[in-house]
Amino acid sequence: MDAQFFYESNVNALKNTLQKLQKKQSFFGIIRLGNILAIAILFYVLWSVSVFLVCSLSIVLVVVFVLLIHKDLANRALIKHTQQLLTINENELLALQGNFTQYNNGFEFIPKTHFYANDMDVFGAASLFQFLNRTTSEPGAKILASWLSAPTTTEIIMQRQVAVKELATKMPWVQQLQATGKETSIKNDTISQLKSWLQQPFLFIQFKHWHWLRWLLPAIICSATTLYIADVLPEKTWYIFLFVYAVIGFQINKVVAPLHNQLSALVNDLDVLSNSIAQIENHQFTSPLLTYLHSQLKQQQTVSTHIKKLKKILDRLDLRYNIVIAIPLNILLLWNLQQVLNLEKWKKQHNNDVEKWFSILAEFEALNSFANILFNNPKWCFATITAKHFNIDATALGHPLIQQSKRVNNEIHINNAGEIMIVTGSNMAGKSTYLRSIGINTILTMAGAPCCASSFTISPVQLISSMRIADNLEESTSTFYAELKKLQTVIEKINAGEKIFILLDEILRGTNSLDRHTGSAALVKQLIKKKAAAILATHDVELAAMQTQYPNNILNYHFDAQVSGEELYFDYKLKDGVCTNINASILMKKIGLEVG
Repeated sequence: MDAQFFYESNVNALKNTLQKLQKKQSFFGIIRLGNILAIAILFYVLWSVSVFLVCSLSIVLVVVFVLLIHKDLANRALIKHTQQLLTINENELLALQGNFTQYNNGFEFIPKTHFYANDMDVFGAASLFQFLNRTTSEPGAKILASWLSAPTTTEIIMQRQVAVKELATKMPWVQQLQATGKETSIKNDTISQLKSWLQQPFLFIQFKHWHWLRWLLPAIICSATTLYIADVLPEKTWYIFLFVYAVIGFQINKVVAPLHNQLSALVNDLDVLSNSIAQIENHQFTSPLLTYLHSQLKQQQTVSTHIKKLKKILDRLDLRYNIVIAIPLNILLLWNLQQVLNLEKWKKQHNNDVEKWFSILAEFEALNSFANILFNNPKWCFATITAKHFNIDATALGHPLIQQSKRVNNEIHINNAGEIMIVTGSNMAGKSTYLRSIGINTILTMAGAPCCASSFTISPVQLISSMRIADNLEESTSTFYAELKKLQTVIEKINAGEKIFILLDEILRGTNSLDRHTGSAALVKQLIKKKAAAILATHDVELAAMQTQYPNNILNYHFDAQVSGEELYFDYKLKDGVCTNINASILMKKIGLEVG
């Protein structure tokens, strides 16, 4: 289905649904008000006629009033969910127009140093992460960031590709899961606090006497109260019972209070986790990865049931905040003790499962993000992973963050290790964008996502780039030295024989032209000697002349500009050979420099 049509149809349908739900909400409000007025009128008109009739009808009206409240709450929840779905579809329409600033940009994941993240704009404003991200929880965003930060194995890549293809055909379900997650975003703190509680020692359950005291003590006080009501037990004795049990309840509350305070803030997140996981449990999948994840949530009892059980225990423990109810419950039933024992029983049963549940939901969110991008871009392809090292072959390869109407696609063909592609070109002609197009599509492929190309074949590799080097005042590191450190990493890895793919843009720019050429030529020779895989973008056309010395290793390509009078025109198309068209002087003249 066409993405534009799908989202526009959803927006129209959801607006109509929302309007109906809002009318229903107004209707429920009027009916509730009428219900209250009816009770008042009953008492005013019929009280003198029949007290029994008034009470009977009032009970019926109160029951109706309670039912109306429940229906109204359900309707309000549906309104909220529908609004979330509406926002999701409106945001996707903006994304199709090239505006994806409404999504989290992953700024918190920007690393100080990384093989490629900063060069490739993986995180931050207008980044690859922001373009892809449809996660709603912090754990989901974290796992998506980890997938974009390091390559995975060929087996996992293939599993994710099949899973993403399946999810791209289930966009209504994908959006339902996203809408549920947006109601309350699950935080990393939720997992941390749950893990902290799970790792804490048991307070009661390890002492076996509490297993029978939890029933014996309430039986005694309830029996004493019954005997007191029957005038068998003296009042003074009953007061002593009450005092003793009040002390016991108070002491238990002192132990329970810190635990409850620690967990009570998690209730909303647990509710969303339970509802989200229930949506996964209640859906059927066919791809191996999704089937496996699904099976981890449906054992003897569904995971959502376990989470709801924990939430209900915490809800019951919330009664301790209501003094009117809490005092009699804790004296007669030792309420806090009952709930904390239930909590500890739950902890004992699921101590090793909780982190896995969050992880599975996070993985679904990350896979859904990839599926969403595939749905929006059906002409994108999934890469073929070849065992041969090194090989990269792509047609109609483009930069995914450039809107399709403005994007210029190119090709790349490197068939053997030790073949070094040198891209020369005039300023602003497209060299850096070309390298980033290759780099970003490599990142997407190594994460198992679709890539912006008609076809794409690549060997499993670790991408390393040096394109955007900055000095570091904190470490007193100059730009030139920072670049040398990056190149040192490259050299160490090729010397170690690691399978890496290197993208270099205008290397050694921080030194004089002679040293720059000497160092660049030496690096090219070392890359060839070590049979490395690399692409170098450069203004130094003398590097391209090394093809005469290494005809089987140097692949020369270029980008150029067309000159018409004092104006430059770029077609951003990769061409064979070395660039001979220089445009710097024209650009300098345009800003007022008197260039001869």
